[in-house]
Amino acid sequence: MEKRNADDKTNSFMKRAIDLSLFALEQNHGDPFGSVIVKNGIIVGEGWNKKQLRTDPSAHAEMEAVRDACKKLQTTSLQGCEVYASAQPCPMCLAALYLSGVEKIYYCIPSKGIEELNKNLSVQFIYDALSKEASQRPIPEIQIQGEEADDLVRRYRKLAP
Repeated sequence: MEKRNADDKTNSFMKRAIDLSLFALEQNHGDPFGSVIVKNGIIVGEGWNKKQLRTDPSAHAEMEAVRDACKKLQTTSLQGCEVYASAQPCPMCLAALYLSGVEKIYYCIPSKGIEELNKNLSVQFIYDALSKEASQRPIPEIQIQGEEADDLVRRYRKLAP
């Protein structure tokens, strides 16, 4: 994790992410997190935590910003984009950002700071679980219907370009 000072433009994008995090809190939409996605110096997606509003545990700020940006850009690829998040993204959001192809992630509050803010917001247990072998994780992951899986893989291969 690189820590550095930012220029005025970068600071303005982070300020917007922070403003969105305060909006989430003030409106009781969810936890105090906000995020923007920028492409070529223009905000193309915004999101704030909407877990309470949507009754959806995946409605994190970064996930909402990814959805917004992909819809506006009419693509599932966010290559060439940067993310500005009021706090260090959780594992779910980080995975979505990696899958979308973003090129850089800026954040304000580190994960340790989030834990200090509110222990209930800590996601360290997820990082810990994911660092273990699947068989050692606290939630069992069990493959079933192996023959069907083999058939499904064969069908995918036939249909894949």
